[in-house]
Amino acid sequence: MKRIVFFICICMISIQMGFSQVSEIGLCLGGSFYLGDLNPSGMFAKTQPAGGMIYRYNFNPRWAFKSTLLFGSLEASDAETNNNDPRGLSFRSPLSELSAQIELNFIQLYNEPGKNYFTPYLFAGISVFSFNPQAKYKDKWYDLQPLGTEGQGLDDHYDLERYSLTGIAIPMGLGFRFNFLYYYSLGFEWGMRKTFTDYIDDVSGVYADHIILNTERSALVEYLADPSGAETGEFHLAGTARGNAQTKDWYSFAVLDFTFKIGQFYSRSCSNMSSATSVNKRRGKK
Repeated sequence: MKRIVFFICICMISIQMGFSQVSEIGLCLGGSFYLGDLNPSGMFAKTQPAGGMIYRYNFNPRWAFKSTLLFGSLEASDAETNNNDPRGLSFRSPLSELSAQIELNFIQLYNEPGKNYFTPYLFAGISVFSFNPQAKYKDKWYDLQPLGTEGQGLDDHYDLERYSLTGIAIPMGLGFRFNFLYYYSLGFEWGMRKTFTDYIDDVSGVYADHIILNTERSALVEYLADPSGAETGEFHLAGTARGNAQTKDWYSFAVLDFTFKIGQFYSRSCSNMSSATSVNKRRGKK
């Protein structure tokens, strides 16, 4: 994980140092949401505020490299986003992401007068993200990963390790952007993130034995593992499905971004052609 973060940072620094004449820097503002066991299909359900920073290097009017550092939060519950499922599970989680992406403009994009200044685009890349699912009990929020609500860490009873709070994701999506006043750009994009974890919501496998959770951990863990069972006294049987481990969680950012261009934005081939034309003219005069 550390090597991936280091690689992304080196790429950003190298591009910034070598090609700053076609770079952009700016800010993002928008929202984030999640899809998983507690929200299987509700697009934009429980969207939370999000924001961050963006860096873009334009290779040419068609292709660009982009890196973003985004912060948001995720929320969902059986009662609100999962058809009032009787499990009674819910969560919230802070979210942060560092990504490296490639953009493909549908139309060649310029910021010169008389040339195209607007285009839709597609993007895809890789990102490193962090999360920390929490649940509420008696008006207080508790971090769920250390508690092991599915029996993680109870080596004498379950062969489960605690899941990591960082992961790799594949961002992909589409956007629109336009240039104005020569140095500025405004855009909007929406992207989904495919993750390789099923624990953003702390729900994945099967119910642990509630008696073991109570005696080996605490009544708090017993409750957060099975809220509806604790409230009714009819706990789910150990080994029955608590989540769907065959599907992984997704999260999404939809943001408006404003960037400032550093230097001119034009293709090098055009610059080289202009230089060659000037040289030929001078030679012709001689």
